[in-house]
Amino acid sequence: MFAMAVSALAYLPGQADFGLIAAFYIPAFILYLLIWQFAEGRGALHFFMGLAILLRVLLLLAFPQLSDDVYRFIWDGRLINQGINPFAHPPAYYLQAGQSLPGLSSELFAQLNSPDYFTIYPPLAQAVFAGACWLFPHSIAGAALAMKLPLLACELGSLWLLPRLLKRLGLPEKNVLLYALNPLILIEVMGNLHFEGAMIFFFLLGFWLLLSGRWALSAGGMALSVAAKLLPLMFLPFFIRRLGWRRSLPYFFLLGLALLVFFAPLLGEAFFAGFSNSLELYFRKFEFNASIYYLLRWIGLQWKGYNAIAHIGPYLGLLVFGGIVLAARRDKGHTWSSLPPLLLLAICLYLALSPTVHPWYASLPIALSALTRFRFPILWSGLIWLTYINYSYPTYQENFWIVALEYLAVYSFAAWEVFKKKAGVF
Repeated sequence: MFAMAVSALAYLPGQADFGLIAAFYIPAFILYLLIWQFAEGRGALHFFMGLAILLRVLLLLAFPQLSDDVYRFIWDGRLINQGINPFAHPPAYYLQAGQSLPGLSSELFAQLNSPDYFTIYPPLAQAVFAGACWLFPHSIAGAALAMKLPLLACELGSLWLLPRLLKRLGLPEKNVLLYALNPLILIEVMGNLHFEGAMIFFFLLGFWLLLSGRWALSAGGMALSVAAKLLPLMFLPFFIRRLGWRRSLPYFFLLGLALLVFFAPLLGEAFFAGFSNSLELYFRKFEFNASIYYLLRWIGLQWKGYNAIAHIGPYLGLLVFGGIVLAARRDKGHTWSSLPPLLLLAICLYLALSPTVHPWYASLPIALSALTRFRFPILWSGLIWLTYINYSYPTYQENFWIVALEYLAVYSFAAWEVFKKKAGVF
């Protein structure tokens, strides 16, 4: 039943089919919780890990139905294969007279969700885009399948690493099922082709290598994680106390050197101009499913009479940075086993203050939840999909009742878990 619900969710509903999404996601999530609750013993664990692998293979052929990011992946990949830096110009530039290029058609342009903005995807993702478009230069579906193959490899790697990390951290091995069978992970990574799966695998690899004492190799794994998505950069301050300054400096040097190698093919004036423009737009323009930011925006509207995102967004980014640095300075832990809760705190602080929180952004908190005793990210994965209701209206609009329900439940449960932990229940 679980496999049928997840497969139907990946293959049948479109982005606007909220009723159909709900009809499959709700039973899939309930069955996921029941499996987690009642799966006991190594036999059950092996069976459900086999199911997790099977589902990832079954979702290979599912074209991304709930996200249109894949069209930007194709656009960037086709640019790279023609020797053009994807950060050089926004897509609209290539539809101007005299700037058109083969494969960058008006039909593909019409599918893009941000045609006037520069790309934001780091080099590892761009390499996958380029490779997929080289294999399938004229087929969007073929290129999408080719992009999923590296993600499948990363997901299988994560399923191999998580039990080993859990054993090292002294946590129940069945925690791996929190990630392995989570419907949001299955749909957003393997179904909708989001590179959080690659970021998570390389982060877990880097962490496992740290626990194994191979910190030089770990720097390469962490660099690959950053090259997939930039988010793991925020975790680095927490490494200093555990590595000590004597090893931290070489570790960060090797990580930086690896990043320089990975980013080198894209570096140049075009990259710095385009990438900085994309980051600025992220903090100053984009809005989706935010929590604290929406409250501050409402206060700004009452006070100023207009949307103050251009000012609020950058200040919230600075607040995230300051909060992480402060948490790292106050951290008294010296063991690696105390690290995952701090990383969960860091990513959740970032997402709590971010103006844009898409469903797949919850992937990293879900993975970190498996390495801690906190379960509020699991509840979040059972609620954040509700934001797909925004696409079901005749014209796109955000349902703030859904946003309020989502975050009221998640923040309340997170506060309860923190209180119980301090009370010694966990």
